[in-house]
Amino acid sequence: METVQDSIECRGSALDASRTRVVLFDFDGTLSLIRSGWVDVMVPMMVECLLQLKTGESEQELTDTVADYVARLTGKQTIYQMIELAGQIRRRGGQPLEPLEYKHMYLSKLSHKIKDRVGGLRNGACPPEEFLVPGARRLLEALRERGLKLYLASGTDQPYLREEVKLLRVDSYFDGRIFGALDDYESFSKKMLIDKIISESDFAGEEFLAFGDGYVEIQNVKEVGGVAAGVATDEPLCTRVDEVKRQRLLDVGADWIIPNFLAHEELMKTLFP
Repeated sequence: METVQDSIECRGSALDASRTRVVLFDFDGTLSLIRSGWVDVMVPMMVECLLQLKTGESEQELTDTVADYVARLTGKQTIYQMIELAGQIRRRGGQPLEPLEYKHMYLSKLSHKIKDRVGGLRNGACPPEEFLVPGARRLLEALRERGLKLYLASGTDQPYLREEVKLLRVDSYFDGRIFGALDDYESFSKKMLIDKIISESDFAGEEFLAFGDGYVEIQNVKEVGGVAAGVATDEPLCTRVDEVKRQRLLDVGADWIIPNFLAHEELMKTLFP
């Protein structure tokens, strides 16, 4: 049996989140495991598209190329990975489809992969905790008890996001502050949401705390002076730190690295000494 890791890696001993008033969460891989394995759907689909161009590149070479940019764009809206795919096809002399078409192809394949998970949650056969990162609910409760405003921002499309948040029964923690990707992708980003919160309220950038397993939300919150916890979940079990995620999160300034939320009491004491 694999040992469950729940330790907190601190980048700097003097850091804390005592000024925090707003907490921004990513969803997939940070709170939710419903879509765990999405990379194993997206990467092969893209590799297949590139193989059809018969450029002489091996399947492994193309897989390495695709895996690199998919990881680099994780946390942004899905459409950005499809824009990159279209660009890769164009650079190889091909005529790509519109990125939105590739996105719909991917979502169809992903929907097939996760249909039993979603179905089980809908009919009650699967308890929500089965598809939550371990300890997530306890942390959400602790943050809400402190009177903090919780926001959820995801690269997953808004309709899917809102349903999955309800299926996991975590919607009440966010009180409607749930934001997902739109087909008009230029009208939403995590950075735009942060800027909007700051401009339309009395919250300052240094009063933000982010939790995410992708670089985007970590980078965006650090850019406005906030603090950030990198959730380096090794999906789907989340028993240890994923070293690739860990390094990516540290590279954009994550103040803490955690594998899950099992040490929620220790984490709260670390964040709010």
